[in-house]
Amino acid sequence: MKTASGIFSSRSAAEKAMRELLGLGLTEDQISLLVPGKQNGEQDTVATEDGEQPGMGKVIGGVVGGALGLSGGMPLGMVVSSLLFPGVGPVLAIGFLTAAIAGSIGAAGGAAAGGALEYSLTEGLPRDELYFYEDALRQGRTILILRTEDDQQLEAGRKILTDAGAESIDAAREKWWIGLRDAEAESYDPSENFLKVESTYRKGFEAALDPSNRSRSYTEARNDLKSHFPNLWEAHEFRAGYERGHQHAQTRLRQSEINTGAGT
Repeated sequence: MKTASGIFSSRSAAEKAMRELLGLGLTEDQISLLVPGKQNGEQDTVATEDGEQPGMGKVIGGVVGGALGLSGGMPLGMVVSSLLFPGVGPVLAIGFLTAAIAGSIGAAGGAAAGGALEYSLTEGLPRDELYFYEDALRQGRTILILRTEDDQQLEAGRKILTDAGAESIDAAREKWWIGLRDAEAESYDPSENFLKVESTYRKGFEAALDPSNRSRSYTEARNDLKSHFPNLWEAHEFRAGYERGHQHAQTRLRQSEINTGAGT
């Protein structure tokens, strides 16, 4: 199965693109919309999967409230699932990802919710991109994903996303790094030229954001890093980048816990 995705600043633009994808012939189980939750204090009547974690009533209410105007514009029968993701916050999922998310939680219990997005998105999407989908959701942006085995349908779907104003994951990734680059260059060894080591440093930084590494220090992850980065893992600049990336990921997680009240 091949996939394409777009990141939208406007939820209404994402909804419009979703309807156009359905008009293209894609079915409800080939499209998914991920919408960041907003604590609006208002609830709507939206059918959700039984995947909510215990003690999430207020959060779920806020997520569903944030879906006002969205469910009415979606085709009947599309399933909605509302969940709280550590490091991201409340997320409303519509379409094919809901079954995968609910299944992850059903199989492993409430603790699996934090990894549900990570594991559900791995079908057709590189693991090293998952952090950037999460980052987009943290920024309040909406993500639209399609999957198909038809190459013509895939290209037509990509055109719909582009014409609707979607940003590609590659563009989002570059903007993200540009936003971090100056601080990372400043934190690096002043005796070295950061420009010369930036590529390797960045690979280490991004490696720390992989779902399997976020909770692991460089020493704890070294065997996997050796396997995935055989020519880089021992480099000083790679390790420096990994350690900074690990710190970045942990800071994001703590900030999300504070913002959602999960840490209290």
